[in-house]
Amino acid sequence: MNRGMSSLEAPPPSISSKTSEMMETPMTYEAVVPHWFYRIQDTKGSWNPFSKEDSDKLEEAYCSGQNPNGIVIPVCGGRYDVYLGGRRRLSVYWDEEDSLVQRCTWFFKGDKDSKYVPYPENFSETLETAYMEAVVLNEWKKRLESPSRDLVILHNPKLMVHYQPSGAMDDWGAMPSEQGRPRTVKRGVENIAVEIPQGEPAQIDHLVFMVHGIGPACDLQFRSIVQCVNDFRLVSLNLMHAHFKKAQEQEQIGRVEFLPVNWHSALHADATGVDRDIQRITLPSIGRLRQFTNETLLDLFFYNSPTYCQTIVNTVCGEMNRIYRLFLERNQGFKGQVSVTGHSLGSLILFDMLTNQNDPCLRNHQRVKASELRAEMQMRRQTLRDVLQELDLTELLSMFEKEMMDTEALSMCTEQDLKDLGIPLGPRKKILHHMQHREQMKDCDCPTQDTTHPSDVGQPPLSSGSTVNMVNYEYFDVGIGQVKINYPQLSFHPEIFFAWGSPIGMFLTVRGLKRIDPKYQFPTCKRFFNIYHPFDPVAYRMEPIVLRDVDFEPMLIPHHKGRKRMHLELKEGLTRMGTDILGSLRVAWQTFTRPPVPSLPPPTAEAATLSVSELPLTVDKAERSEEAPEKEEPVHIDVGMLNGGQRFDYVLQEKPIESFNEYLFALQSHLCYWTSEDTALLFLKEIYQSMEISMDQPLQ
Repeated sequence: MNRGMSSLEAPPPSISSKTSEMMETPMTYEAVVPHWFYRIQDTKGSWNPFSKEDSDKLEEAYCSGQNPNGIVIPVCGGRYDVYLGGRRRLSVYWDEEDSLVQRCTWFFKGDKDSKYVPYPENFSETLETAYMEAVVLNEWKKRLESPSRDLVILHNPKLMVHYQPSGAMDDWGAMPSEQGRPRTVKRGVENIAVEIPQGEPAQIDHLVFMVHGIGPACDLQFRSIVQCVNDFRLVSLNLMHAHFKKAQEQEQIGRVEFLPVNWHSALHADATGVDRDIQRITLPSIGRLRQFTNETLLDLFFYNSPTYCQTIVNTVCGEMNRIYRLFLERNQGFKGQVSVTGHSLGSLILFDMLTNQNDPCLRNHQRVKASELRAEMQMRRQTLRDVLQELDLTELLSMFEKEMMDTEALSMCTEQDLKDLGIPLGPRKKILHHMQHREQMKDCDCPTQDTTHPSDVGQPPLSSGSTVNMVNYEYFDVGIGQVKINYPQLSFHPEIFFAWGSPIGMFLTVRGLKRIDPKYQFPTCKRFFNIYHPFDPVAYRMEPIVLRDVDFEPMLIPHHKGRKRMHLELKEGLTRMGTDILGSLRVAWQTFTRPPVPSLPPPTAEAATLSVSELPLTVDKAERSEEAPEKEEPVHIDVGMLNGGQRFDYVLQEKPIESFNEYLFALQSHLCYWTSEDTALLFLKEIYQSMEISMDQPLQ
């Protein structure tokens, strides 16, 4: 036992030499600067540091001398609250397991991931006291025992180690002779390899709700919607510093807040009982695959069920309204707009919901218009008997039937025709006035469906194909095949609707929609963007539904560094080079095959007296096109008012490695949006463009 103790007290020669050098150099003690960390409770995950701003707020509250049990500090942009007394971090807007919070000053290197782990607060104070005494008295080689019976030795300010014995202490408290591998001990967060996150501006300019798609996971790492939104928020903050630095320095802008909306947990909760019912009928074979199907793919079928579609829509709308009210309570100075984002099935949910929103400013106008439409549809179905009965002229029915007339033939009659039939003046005037009013109603622009939704009244409807118009939709609404449910109303009007990897176009087509009226737009949302990766197997375009007869490409999203990716530029360059070579060969061939030009006669005396400005400037049209081809101006494509008259199909640029095999990266392409800098920059550009804030350097 003594031999083991001596091995601890006698460090290697290199350590002894360093110690002697440190003892010769006098030191001045400076108190350690604490930093606050958090870790998910009841897990063995790593400790994560708060930003410097949040840590300073917590330290200030800790040193204030007030009772910590009543102190609550908002952190992480106001999305979490730290209860200082209980050392807990709680989420504000969503359900999440509480996190442990700790004031950290001393650290040692851990086992698994080689990250530094903070000592408990009490033992850190003990280490700091021992360190202070060693500096002041210049007495080192101090040995301290941690609460877990580990040994910490302070050889000198640059060499402090942590020993974890391989065996336990005996009944007499004796230290075993064999010691574990020493670990490095560090004092202060500035001496450990940890990245302190940047703080977030307090001013919030815009709020964005993000709705996930099928399943509980949102990426290939099987992370939740909260984690993926956190990543997208971090990406956007980094892009803000890079592309809006001037506006931030001038305090014109703050930041954009992104908040998740989770509907999957509510659908699959015990209250609905759907998981128990599905599990009862699930086959026992290939269990993992069937479990994956039940948790993900079945969400598509649930959305087409009237019962569970109502649950999904109520959850999405209710969550956004709840979070919005809570956000306004915590940010009373917020004056910005709100936008919504949907990924995959989430975009379809938002599309159907926004289609069925009612603008309160148009509500009275809609009621009047709806009654007029009902009267018009009733008039279209009238027979000759109905017309005469409405005009109280049924005694003339036999006369018209004798002439084999119906309502269409009656509408073509002139006053002279009715007079020739022997109809008196009074009935003639009544019939002519009624048929004239009927023809005017036919010329009005009105929906082709009998079942018109109130949200479509007062604006151009979504048009359907002729084959669909023959169907009387008893269980569908607004002519686009939605399940007939009671769509709840949002407590805000979204500014922009962003759709990621969206199957909206496919669903509308399958529902029977042939064309979206170019004048159609969401009742309460001004703009719309359909963003997709070119290899995304779930994504579909939407502009061709508006403009059916024109073949055109979507808008290419610029790279966040301001130019196209290298492999795309190389591909375009080779294509352009091939075009130029073919053009040169064509001109050369035409030159060789062109007949010789006859020699011109000498100029006459009259022509010699003409000035240059008076000479004729006629050039052959073919020669002019060969020598200097005219530059074609870009053709304006009218894709309707769904995005305020602007384009709304936007495609991402694939990465060079993705272009080698489209199928290999198909699934990853559907989940790439959460970490895409190009997508995040498009968000920021459109949001701040509506606020008339320009980027430092506009993207090409």
